[in-house]
Amino acid sequence: MPDRHEPVDIRNPRVVAAAKLHRGAARKRAGRFLAEGANSVGAALESGRVRELFYSAEGAVREHALIAGAEADGVRTTLVADRAAQALGETVTPPGLVAVCDLVDVPLDRAVPAGDSTVEIPRILAVPVAIADPGNAGTLIRVADAVGVDAVVLAGDSVDPHNGKCVRSCAGSLFHVPIVRERDTAVVLDRIEAAGIATMATAADGEVDLDDADELFTRPVAWLFGNEAHGLDPEVARRARHRIRIPIRGGAESLNLATAAAICLYANSRTRFGRG
Repeated sequence: MPDRHEPVDIRNPRVVAAAKLHRGAARKRAGRFLAEGANSVGAALESGRVRELFYSAEGAVREHALIAGAEADGVRTTLVADRAAQALGETVTPPGLVAVCDLVDVPLDRAVPAGDSTVEIPRILAVPVAIADPGNAGTLIRVADAVGVDAVVLAGDSVDPHNGKCVRSCAGSLFHVPIVRERDTAVVLDRIEAAGIATMATAADGEVDLDDADELFTRPVAWLFGNEAHGLDPEVARRARHRIRIPIRGGAESLNLATAAAICLYANSRTRFGRG
């Protein structure tokens, strides 16, 4: 562990290697990514996924207890100079606290059972398909965590959940809820249907009003959410067992992806867990 009074600079090999994790290809090669800020780092530490924690002098003042806890747990902690902290962070004003973490995504088999699997059938799944914006993905994961969704399955050509903006938008939830990445959307849908989970898709002309869908939510449900710009691919939408209409009582023409997901997942969760 380096002397706290001798911060390592931007040329330090470990800092250089960590800064490369801002790029997706480097994350894939290393099997690691960066979590920035107290919320994300704290959740990462609780999950046991942190391999090294970098902090600036200013970060040490603000998050002394968190850093001390990491050290007590045997995590390597490294004081870095301000320029190194800026290279490791992605925000305009870096928080001076960045953790190198193991990737969080799990295989589809861990979230949705196959055949004679001992995995429990999930009650609620969130399945964004070809979601492109990391901020939206992070918000959806955070909502899923908040309402008790069993897993988030990023299907198709979706954003990397380890992208820095996505990680920050999750505010720690990335480490709380299982995350699956599967590029073949048909594989995801086949598995969900084989497990007996009903697929739901939102549609302005849906045949079921969300207010009247409580009976559907007493059974396992997988919500299909489409791309921000184009919605669900028609072929994917046709495979949904039910099309759900979100009632809009004001003058808004439509809802964005994250808002629609939050409304639907909350309504589903309320039925699953009760109103208390």
